[in-house]
Amino acid sequence: MTETTRSDAFLAELVELVEPIEPVEPMEPVEPVRIAVAFHSGFGHTARQAAAVAEGAGSVAGTVVDLVTVDDPDAPALWPTLDAADAIVFGTPTYMGSPSSVFKAFAERTSKVLADDLRWRDKIAAGFTTSGGKSGDKFNTLVDLAVLAAQHGMIWVGLDLPAGWTTSTGTEHDLNRLGSWLGAMAQANADQGPDVAPPDADLRTAFRLGERIAEITGVYRRGIRAQRSAGLSTVG
Repeated sequence: MTETTRSDAFLAELVELVEPIEPVEPMEPVEPVRIAVAFHSGFGHTARQAAAVAEGAGSVAGTVVDLVTVDDPDAPALWPTLDAADAIVFGTPTYMGSPSSVFKAFAERTSKVLADDLRWRDKIAAGFTTSGGKSGDKFNTLVDLAVLAAQHGMIWVGLDLPAGWTTSTGTEHDLNRLGSWLGAMAQANADQGPDVAPPDADLRTAFRLGERIAEITGVYRRGIRAQRSAGLSTVG
């Protein structure tokens, strides 16, 4: 037997020993994570905060962001956009220690969503607010937003930044300078327009909130897909 013949015979034996490769099932196309930033802005300051949240969310790969105002609850695109979102970030100015009346009117209209078997159940939720005062009782507004989300069976996610401007070496340029964790806070001087206020530190804080929501929502969505692939029951 020649060397070539022995080599061919050896290869033939190897081929018989190797198990056939099963065809790989094509992967389902991965839909992007959808984040809706739903807000009201009275003078444009909260709109700048909303834009920063949207920019932060959009910076995460695989994320689509819808920036929508809630000024007109009868706007045709409003409710389909919110229904399609994996996460909704609510935003409103703080007036007299609570959300604006425009936002409250929108919140009351969401009772129809709640009555529809909690249609927003298990969506991720978060919130942000702007006021003229450094405090302005903005915490109360964020509590209102968190309660709204809770009544819809949504999953609230807060801010993950340490409080800034808490030491003698800290400054008003620190991230989370207003020290909020329930949501993102911003402060806008009453005599300055939205071209100047809120300051950059507050907008960067809002950016981080949006980024965090996109990250958390992406992890949540991947977990649901993994459970479904394994034949397990899931939420959402």
